[in-house]
Amino acid sequence: MTSSNDLHWQRPDSPAVPTSSRPASASLVDPEDDLTPAGYATDFGTTGTTTIIPPYDANTGSSGYNLMDAQEPLPYVQPQPLSRQVPAVPAAIDIDEDDERIRAASRRGTQNFGLLILRAGLGVVLIAHGLQKLFGWWGGSGLHGFKNALTDIGFQHADILAYVSAGGEIVAGVLLVLGLFTPIAAAGALAFLINGLLASASARPRSDTFTYFLPDGHEYQISLIVMAVAVILAGPGRYGLDAGRRWSSRPFIGSFVALLSGIAAGIAVWVLLNGVNPLA
Repeated sequence: MTSSNDLHWQRPDSPAVPTSSRPASASLVDPEDDLTPAGYATDFGTTGTTTIIPPYDANTGSSGYNLMDAQEPLPYVQPQPLSRQVPAVPAAIDIDEDDERIRAASRRGTQNFGLLILRAGLGVVLIAHGLQKLFGWWGGSGLHGFKNALTDIGFQHADILAYVSAGGEIVAGVLLVLGLFTPIAAAGALAFLINGLLASASARPRSDTFTYFLPDGHEYQISLIVMAVAVILAGPGRYGLDAGRRWSSRPFIGSFVALLSGIAAGIAVWVLLNGVNPLA
């Protein structure tokens, strides 16, 4: 059965009286006709509950409904270049600096043994000279005779300088033999040796010229000075208590500082406590 309200839901172009082949209750309605497109609320009209879409206007090129206006733009994805896969490189193994230094020192052949002989030989000579001045051993003058010798040369404060000079030579010699604080010990020894060379040069008669060879020359003092300079610049080597320190295998800036400090200390002691021109 059909009611009078069924005619209200028919399409406008459908016949008013249903045909015998299709009942009125079975009339078809396009579901898209009832949809209201976005943005075109005033461009179309309605008849009852049925929406009527206006036709496309070919002259103006626009219509009340356009499917392209209702679509949203697709997201744009920037194409990424294909990257080549680089094979992984194994990470380098960090080698401890101390182990590398020890390995490098072990490849120096007989150099460390030669530095030991040079360092210990200079240290033994300094210890022997200090004991001669302090105790009079091995035909030395002793502390009293050393004070008088300093006074005759022209040093001021000979009492204090005698103890400092003799004790300093012994301490520097022991440190050189042990290979402990080698640059400092060699710089102190260099200061003592420079003063010894200047003292022996000033004690000679003024008429004599500077003589290098023995027995009247200064060959011995100059040789000891060269040994001290070599120890400062070359370092103590591996065989010593300074083996774990940098100046034992790679002496560089610190060695130049120690060398200049030793020369400056030797000249300063002579100028401040004696002041005599040894070449005059």
